[in-house]
Amino acid sequence: MTRIKETLETLSRKTGYSTTTVSRVLAGKAEQYRISKEAVRIIKREAEKSDFIPSSVAQSLRTHRTNTIGLVIPSVDNQYFAHLAHVIIEEARERGLMTIILSSMEDESNERIAIRSLVSRKVDGIILVPSGTDPFFAEETDETIPIVLIDRYYTVGSRLSYVGTDNYQGACDAMRYLVDNGHRRIACIQGPEDSSPVRERTRGYQDVLDQVDPDGYRCIAGDSFTVENGYMETKFLLNSDVPPTAVFALSNTILLGAVQAARESKVSVPGDLSLICFDDSVFMDYLSPAVTRIGQPTYEIGVLATKLLIKRMNGADIRENRILLPPKLILGQSVRSI
Repeated sequence: MTRIKETLETLSRKTGYSTTTVSRVLAGKAEQYRISKEAVRIIKREAEKSDFIPSSVAQSLRTHRTNTIGLVIPSVDNQYFAHLAHVIIEEARERGLMTIILSSMEDESNERIAIRSLVSRKVDGIILVPSGTDPFFAEETDETIPIVLIDRYYTVGSRLSYVGTDNYQGACDAMRYLVDNGHRRIACIQGPEDSSPVRERTRGYQDVLDQVDPDGYRCIAGDSFTVENGYMETKFLLNSDVPPTAVFALSNTILLGAVQAARESKVSVPGDLSLICFDDSVFMDYLSPAVTRIGQPTYEIGVLATKLLIKRMNGADIRENRILLPPKLILGQSVRSI
């Protein structure tokens, strides 16, 4: 069993660095205090050799911090949010911070319960994917515990910082690709209507069609980022009087449901129906055919959001820092020219 063999004072004597420097390195604050990489390497190596275990309780009492952040996401089984969580956990760990993950299950009341739970645990900051449209509760919490939004944001009445994808640009890129391949009867299967990514993606869908075919086919259906939503809406579309030639799925989970519906209906992709979706995932290349999609810079979003939160935790007055990163069109074989 691991024992506490050392104190900060003995580590200080062994490494030749002050107890303050040793404490800052072990608390993950080397970058903040510009401590050299060599000093970090020596101190961490000696701490590992000595099985040093710092007292989190003592550190908390001394610094008034728990070295813990909270992360609230809509779903833990959605691969996009799971990847975001992975990036944030790793980025926080590199800075000596632990992460508590909670799921709102796309419900605003659950989101508030999750935030209250994190506040009661005295986390030092919160990264939040908002599920509702009312920023009041998050804004109120931000007055005492800094909050940074990722993926989604409140469109009105909020000063909270956020990091996300330029969803409008991504949707325009997807639609222009379909239009350039001759498609005009393009259906859009969306997620929750009140989420900012859905609003921006559907806006891109409509604007591109307005430019190329002002009075033509329009169809926006669906209400959740789920496989079931993609499956049901695609079934309806394939059995409509005027079925689309292409479907723009606004998430990878919706896309999976659309693929299932097409296969059950004996509809060939892309022979009978072209598919394109928002979100990248490794499995997209292993579907038959590989799916054309809009990739989001998930890694960069997670890293930037964590760094932004840490700056807020360290007292920087950088609210209203709003960062939208460019998406990328990734070509597969799920779209054909007509």
